[in-house]
Amino acid sequence: MEAISTIGRRKTSIARVYVKPGKGTIIINDRELPAYFASEIHQTTVKQALTIAKAEGNYDVKVNVEGGGSKGQAEAIRLGIARALVNINAENRGPLKKEGLLTRDSRMVERKKPGRRKARRRFQFSKR
Repeated sequence: MEAISTIGRRKTSIARVYVKPGKGTIIINDRELPAYFASEIHQTTVKQALTIAKAEGNYDVKVNVEGGGSKGQAEAIRLGIARALVNINAENRGPLKKEGLLTRDSRMVERKKPGRRKARRRFQFSKR
C-alpha cells in the first residue's frame, strides 16, 4: 500500500499529511514529533486521532506544515491524520466523528477595522 495523502487546515495553518503502514514514527517538517512540538499538549493533540482509532504504532506519518502558530499547526495535523485514517479504513469514521475530529474548525481571526484599535475594540472615549 502506498502513502495516503490528505490535507488539514486550522486558522492559517495548512498541513499536508502522508500516512503509510509502518512502526509509528511521526515526522513533521523533517523533524521528530518531540523536536517539533516541545509542548506535551500539542504532541497529544497530534496523536489524538491515532489514539481514538487504536492505530498507534501501526502507521508512519510524514507531515509538511506551514503557516500559523503551534496550536493551529497541531490541530491542522490532527485533522489531516483523521481524514487519512478514514480513507484507510471506513470503520474509523464513527469514533473519529463522535470526537469531532473530522470537522474543519472554520474560525479565523477577525480583521482589524479602520477607526478601531482592534477588530471590535474602540479607542477610549474622552468626554473632555
